[in-house]
Amino acid sequence: MKKTITVLTLTGALLAPLACSGDQDGVENNQRNHRAPTVEAVSVIVGSLPLEERITGVVRAQNQTDIYPEVSAPVTGVLVNNGDFVEKGQILVQLRDTEAQERLLQAKSGYQIARAQVRQAEAELNRRQQNLDRIRQLRSRDLETQSELDNAKALALSAEASLDLTRAQLNQARSVVEERRNHLEYTMVRAPVRGYVGLRNAEIGQLVNPSTRLFQIGDPEQIKIELILTETMTGYIRTGHTAVITAPGSGRNLESRITRISPFLNPVTHTTTAEIEVSNPDRTLMPGMFVTVNIKYGESDQAILVPNNAIVYHPSRGQYGVFTAGLTGRELRFEGDRPPEELIGPSPVRFHPVDVVARGRLVSGIEGISQDSWVVTLGQNLLLRGAENANVRPVKWDHIIHLQQLHSRDLFEIIQKKLAEQTSKSRSDV
Repeated sequence: MKKTITVLTLTGALLAPLACSGDQDGVENNQRNHRAPTVEAVSVIVGSLPLEERITGVVRAQNQTDIYPEVSAPVTGVLVNNGDFVEKGQILVQLRDTEAQERLLQAKSGYQIARAQVRQAEAELNRRQQNLDRIRQLRSRDLETQSELDNAKALALSAEASLDLTRAQLNQARSVVEERRNHLEYTMVRAPVRGYVGLRNAEIGQLVNPSTRLFQIGDPEQIKIELILTETMTGYIRTGHTAVITAPGSGRNLESRITRISPFLNPVTHTTTAEIEVSNPDRTLMPGMFVTVNIKYGESDQAILVPNNAIVYHPSRGQYGVFTAGLTGRELRFEGDRPPEELIGPSPVRFHPVDVVARGRLVSGIEGISQDSWVVTLGQNLLLRGAENANVRPVKWDHIIHLQQLHSRDLFEIIQKKLAEQTSKSRSDV
């Protein structure tokens, strides 16, 4: 609000002399009118104020993700380009796989050796078991000594342990084969989700590693907007509240609702994240774009409503308030959108400290003035110097709301246009 007040107060300072000059022919016979500053004023209204919170959000595509390689290797082929649509699992980039294939062949050979060792251990165990059975039979007829029987048992146990060892080595060799096969698979960078490809950073011959981002994939026709909510905002903003999204330069507003809010606050910043899901079939919003989001979270109680730029800070009093103009009870006629041609005044002006009970994006609800007051919206800087009277130009609400929505550049273009028109009129009069 401070920024808006500053810009419009400055505009008032520049426009006020123009207004005086434009009406000079009508008031030059009145010396008092000539000395009084010229301001614009609007009649206050009573009503409830739609409560809004304006937040800047960041656009992200649905399932938006960055693509990184799993291994370090030179790029030998790039199979997609920016803007291409890809399915999940589709190959995007081929990396050099010569070394990976050689390591896989070595692992497979080691696996075959381990299998042969297992078969050899099984045969040795079978032979030791048969020998043990034979000695047991001879021992039962006292044809073999107990020591021979014990020795045969030990050899059978040793053969059984050897078989367990070779089987473990076979499992290890099988794991190595799977690892090398996965490593070979990693040389083909695939799409983890379906969507459109963008931010290409892959060229043939380029050496990449797991920290090199190759692409970004997502669906820009289904987007989500991420917002940062302060700890205070979480007290009145809820899921389901209406959100109006404005994209810079598009001139279009998209309406949606807050989809979800994270229930956890950042322990350092004491903020949380909200998300808004929006259908974006014409791709008006692009991933990575900053947008303005107006969240509507309710209405205020009945209050006196004034434009935001009517509220100014009085430096000598150290208070925020409004200047009222002595137009109470006057019947004013507006021709279409044009204000009355003649100024009213000099009329008394007075500063009133006010309490802001509800603050909207363009309008605020206040307490401290009567319901039939007229408040000054342009030229307050001239009144802060101590003026007690002013020439007042009544204006309509539409006029002042339009000015509040303009950027500083647009305001100064209006001022320059009026200066040019005034100069041209002065020359024609001469």
